[in-house]
Amino acid sequence: MIMSERRRFSRILYLTMADLVQGDKTWRTQLVDVSLQGALLIRPDDWESRDNKEYELGFVLSGSDIEIKMQVELTHEASKKLGFYCHHIDIDSATHLKRMIELNVGNEDLLHRELEQLLDEHLEHPHP
Repeated sequence: MIMSERRRFSRILYLTMADLVQGDKTWRTQLVDVSLQGALLIRPDDWESRDNKEYELGFVLSGSDIEIKMQVELTHEASKKLGFYCHHIDIDSATHLKRMIELNVGNEDLLHRELEQLLDEHLEHPHP
């Protein structure tokens, strides 16, 4: 069910290095794709599954010094990839990510519908 919900949002292939942080542990890995709703990462070699599924994901937009930071929750764990749901993103990161997706999707109307849907979902299911 979570997978089908996430698929309503445009995912773009975006290969770049990313940091996944939880407490004092940081994993350096590769982002595979990203949307306003979450991200897919290559599972790090030193990955260790934890009871706490809350992480911070950060990556820099290529050709800039703009860092996108998202508070994410692990929703899917496989042998080679990790899937995350974004439950919080600051306004600056959201603005930059929206623009990046807009440039890659090429359909501004579709993106605005997705943003409205995302905002509606967050209002219906607010996260503390």
